[in-house]
Amino acid sequence: MNKSQANLLSLYLLAFLLSTNATCTPEFPLAQGWQGADAAYSIPLPDGRIIWIFGDTLYGNERVVSSTGWPRMVHNSLGISSCKDSTWSIEYAIKKDAEGNPVSFFEPKNPETYYWALDGVYHDGNLWITLLCLELDPSGGIGFMTCGSDLAKVSNLDKNAQEWEVTISPLAANGTKAYPSASTVIEGDYLYLFALDELEDRPMIITRVHLEKLEQTQENIEYFAKDGTWKKGLVAADAKGIMKPGASEISVRYHADLGKWIAIMTGPEFMSNNVVARTAKKIEGPWSESKVIYYYPEMQYSYDKYDKDTYCYAAKEHPEFAVKGSLFLTYVCNTFANEKLATHLDIYFPKSIYMPLEKIIGNGKNENGERHLVFYLGSVVVVVLVIAVIFWKKRSSSWKGEFKEETNGLMNNEVPV
Repeated sequence: MNKSQANLLSLYLLAFLLSTNATCTPEFPLAQGWQGADAAYSIPLPDGRIIWIFGDTLYGNERVVSSTGWPRMVHNSLGISSCKDSTWSIEYAIKKDAEGNPVSFFEPKNPETYYWALDGVYHDGNLWITLLCLELDPSGGIGFMTCGSDLAKVSNLDKNAQEWEVTISPLAANGTKAYPSASTVIEGDYLYLFALDELEDRPMIITRVHLEKLEQTQENIEYFAKDGTWKKGLVAADAKGIMKPGASEISVRYHADLGKWIAIMTGPEFMSNNVVARTAKKIEGPWSESKVIYYYPEMQYSYDKYDKDTYCYAAKEHPEFAVKGSLFLTYVCNTFANEKLATHLDIYFPKSIYMPLEKIIGNGKNENGERHLVFYLGSVVVVVLVIAVIFWKKRSSSWKGEFKEETNGLMNNEVPV
């Protein structure tokens, strides 16, 4: 069996495991007045609930796109998911104003701007969520431009989401051109915030705020400088680019079993059709070069519902849902033809995928040539699955046809290691 065949078999076996055993795999039905959204960051709570953070959110009993091409939406919303008795469920939270009308869960004071809610953490009984400020771009272009970033403190989490208290503090002022928000994680005594430097070659930079200073972030933020030291404030021109190029949305999460951080993002090229990963021993780096680990099937010509207007993005990792030897990722597909949002109900909501961890760690060896524990665990899973597949084959007369169909689909998305 060659390497490509081995990759294909591992993908198929992992898919088999998930389809038969992972009943709490996240799904995002168009329900409860929630008609789809992008972004999709997640924050685990101590009580087992998972808070989902969504970007532009379609709402109502159905999707509506106006005659001018604008979909009916708010700019951000939340979801609260849980897994009880091996059953996944999610409750969406679209904020309502005093008259009961849907509004963005996080709203800036300036009515000429709006927020995309991005990554966040749970700390000291509260959620801390980064907010990227957007405003209309008078020059045209993509239609919007950044105007700063803020940090939201969300309290009273034991109450209904409509009663959660939101307090917003400034993080980076308009004009900084590097707005901490792309990914957020706690390490030691600090909240680390990644930012896309919008100047020059658009690298990713990293900032931090001490956990005791989260309500005064702008006054206490520090950045990792080109000389390898932490400096007070945020000077994008002096910040060290730790990943080149960067992205406006990524996930950075620590994997203790590997002793490494893993960064997941959509490929940096315009209209990229793939997901890339980077690794590092320290959060400041050095980070590895990006490695393609997945191709969006919806953007492949061989996809049965291929549409030239469809593009995919917002790839992120959610470790709380991973099984041993794998990563759990979500991504979102959208369309350049807004009117299609009303009829193409198979796009514009998070889609779930499991990715063999070997796609990132290669042959499973560390720097000393020793196998990672996760590699052995993945091997055990594969052996168990082989036995399960053989048993399943004997019980299903249609196995051959199903296997051919599944493997053809996987082959279209195969990424050689």
